[in-house]
Amino acid sequence: MNPFFDFLSHNWWLVFPLSGLAGGWMRSWSRASERRHRRRVEIYRLRNQSAQAEQASQSQVLRLQEAHDAVNRRWLGYELDVGKLIDFPVMSDVREPLTVAFLRAKKEADGLRPAAPSDITTAARLAEYRAAVRSFELAFDVAEREAKRIKDSNFSEPERQRLETARKLLRIASDSAATSAERQTAYKRARRELDGLIVLPEATIAALEEKVAGALDAPKAPDFHQS
Repeated sequence: MNPFFDFLSHNWWLVFPLSGLAGGWMRSWSRASERRHRRRVEIYRLRNQSAQAEQASQSQVLRLQEAHDAVNRRWLGYELDVGKLIDFPVMSDVREPLTVAFLRAKKEADGLRPAAPSDITTAARLAEYRAAVRSFELAFDVAEREAKRIKDSNFSEPERQRLETARKLLRIASDSAATSAERQTAYKRARRELDGLIVLPEATIAALEEKVAGALDAPKAPDFHQS
């Protein structure tokens, strides 16, 4: 007979304490397994919450960037159109406190804008960018409303006549039906009329000169800065 079974036949009573030990070990193993399972579930839950929070945060950043872009496009509507700046000169007048406030808010929002939504990794950083975009939107709205309210009323009658003359000259400068000489002359005269009245942003001048130069008949673009 197998020695093991021979041992059991003479010591059958050991089955009871051994079965008790086995049962205790199984219960202990089951509790440990349950604890491991709970830990895995908790880790999964925390990771899932973190991923969802990150996704929600990036969606918020995207919406803020879209709002930021919308205000920038509204500003470009003035900066790239000298006619609108003549109609609403306050939008480029850095002596006006509301204009200065809007330009300062724009600079702050542009400085805080992330290159990618994932670059904002903390709630504090997100709140900072959100506040900057909101301030930019509000400051632009206030400046634009004021500009449309007062229009050119800050200018004297002779100055308003100069603005109107400049507006007409710029139409000639942009008219492809006019000759090269007429367009060059009109552009230079318009710049002289505006001198001392409106300080045109560099982007406005560049856009205007590109528009005028692009349709000139002369093989060489004129020197727009010549007096």
